[in-house]
Amino acid sequence: MDFGIDHLLESEHWQRRLRGRRVALLAHPASVTRDLIHSLDAVMGLPGVRLTMAFGPQHGLRGEKQDNMIESQDYVDPVHGIPVFSLYGQTLRPTSEMLEGCDIVLVDLQDLGCRVYTFVTTLRYLLEEAARAGKEVWVLDRPNPIGRNVEGLRRRPSWESFVAAGDFPMRHGLTLGELGRYFVRSLALDLAYEVVPLRGWQPDQAPGYGWPLAERCWINPSPNAPNPWMARCYPGTVMLEGTELSEGRGTTRPLELCGAPGLDLPKVLARMGDLSPGWLEGCKLRPCWFEPTFHKHSGQLCTGMHIHTEPPVYDPARFRPWRLVALFLKATRDLHPDWPLWRRFPYEYEYDRLPIDVINGGDDLRLWVDDPGATPSDLDSLARADELQWLEERKEFLLYA
Repeated sequence: MDFGIDHLLESEHWQRRLRGRRVALLAHPASVTRDLIHSLDAVMGLPGVRLTMAFGPQHGLRGEKQDNMIESQDYVDPVHGIPVFSLYGQTLRPTSEMLEGCDIVLVDLQDLGCRVYTFVTTLRYLLEEAARAGKEVWVLDRPNPIGRNVEGLRRRPSWESFVAAGDFPMRHGLTLGELGRYFVRSLALDLAYEVVPLRGWQPDQAPGYGWPLAERCWINPSPNAPNPWMARCYPGTVMLEGTELSEGRGTTRPLELCGAPGLDLPKVLARMGDLSPGWLEGCKLRPCWFEPTFHKHSGQLCTGMHIHTEPPVYDPARFRPWRLVALFLKATRDLHPDWPLWRRFPYEYEYDRLPIDVINGGDDLRLWVDDPGATPSDLDSLARADELQWLEERKEFLLYA
């Protein structure tokens, strides 16, 4: 299959529209062609196309920065001599001064299919500022690596943040190009917006179910996204960032592992099975131990579980990571009611709200976990209403079957 960057490189139609114009590129380490050439180098090599600048999102164009408010600085690319502006540093939005140097911005970002992943917000901010400045934006589309399924609560009113740019569920089921269409329509933006489309994407095809495992290499779009299995878990395990439980950062399987020192995992798993056995399906939960080398519980032995979603055990129709991790939190709270479960710290430029609420776009999930009388069916009813509504609303933005 062809990603948007491959389509651009092979299409006279798209290249002709770029010639004679000043072009900017928003990219990261996973912005590569079929032959693993970085898009910056590939676009720079197009005849008649003048690449004048680049932008880097969170983690940087080179992907060297870790998570949560570890910012990148502007610099000059040492190979091509063009300025590289950080959109996760002194500003989260491109300024009018930055945009003065281009006519069109190409966006080539590999997303993970989750509302919290900040490249979604960076796209929105770029679209808004490009509309103000009269610039065009093209998304060189890439697959949603976790496919079309939808799960989780929608962002609640007044809960917009850098990890909740849209009011869709945690797992939205769109590509980045389709999300751009959603933002242009929902925000009533007046700008020229194009999607250079994927060719041959089959999101329901095994064994990748969103990611073309047999055709494309996986490149980390961010430091803790090392494989497609992490992407499958992420709409659930990202919630652990707002807790005192480890999400596996500082290990070789971040956001697939979860646990903590002193966690009674056999009892937690048994409690999860008692509460809602159906929410454990579609994956394999393997008890394990791990010792993070950095981040939460660094140097401490953690008891936890590995959420396996590799092809032998993965069933995309049954795997619901947001519900799975919600159940893990509920069972942990039931068995360890005195634990300080909710972590308090500045999270993605939110200083006054609990990170767990920022991540979920509201406090519904936390209140459900903390309420001893709340049941899985209560949470399921809330989420199911949001999911069905979004499935209907998103139809107009779909570009692929």
